This record gives sequence, C-alpha cells and structure tokens, in this order.
Amino acid sequence: QTEPLESDLVLAGPLSCTLWITSDAPDTDFVVRLNEVGADGLVINISHGIIRCRYRAGDGSEQLLEPETPTEITIKMLPVGIRFRAGSRLRIDVTSSDFPTFDRNHNTGRVFYDDPELRVARQRVLHGETHPSRITLPVLADV
Repeated sequence: QTEPLESDLVLAGPLSCTLWITSDAPDTDFVVRLNEVGADGLVINISHGIIRCRYRAGDGSEQLLEPETPTEITIKMLPVGIRFRAGSRLRIDVTSSDFPTFDRNHNTGRVFYDDPELRVARQRVLHGETHPSRITLPVLADV
C-alpha cells in the first residue's frame, strides 16, 4: 500500500503485474488486484487479473512449475481509466485463489476434471534486486 497520494494520479490503459514466485505445487494460480483505499479507509477494487501457472507461456502450451524454483510470471490485468484523488492510496493484493469467481486449481498438476484431490499449495512472492516483482501502471502525466 502506498502512502497517501500528494496529488491526483491518472491511470489509463492496460496494467500488468510481474511476480517472481515459488510454490511447492506443480501448478497453482496467482491473482492480483489493484485497489483504491480512500482517505476514509473504504477499499474499492479497481482492476484484477489471474494466471494459471501451467499456462504462463501464453501460447496454450502447458509447462508445470519446478517446485520451490524461482519463476517469473506476468499477470495481465483489466485496463483502467481512473483518477485517484490526492489523499487516497493505491494497494496491491496478491492471492492464490478467487473462487468462486474462477474455478479452483487443485494444485496437483493433474488433469482438472479427472482429479479428485485438492491440495494446499504454499506460495512465496519474491522481491528485491535479483527478483524484481513489480506492477506496471499506465500513468498519464499532466492531466
């Protein structure tokens, strides 16, 4: 979550979030949300995106995760057109599920419809110089 904005901030266009992650599961989901936190504490969801890690290459091919191996994923988010007023904050939420909005990931790596097992996945989001997790925002200047 940012500090309160000192001046208005206008975003217009596509957003994305790049995360460096590890998981103990061969397949899992990551969900990211951009929220506005008003000066009164009210939180409003502005944009979101989800990725099933086995499809992270984006070409329809499947590639399971190597457990506990740092992996870079990019989550495309819904585009926005919004002015955040001075005094509000931006907040990013990262989670591994958005059920029932999206179907559950069994976290086993097996065929979804044939798999009776549901498994808890343990995830980490890495950050820092060697693992630069980040969100890319379409900031408009001087609007």
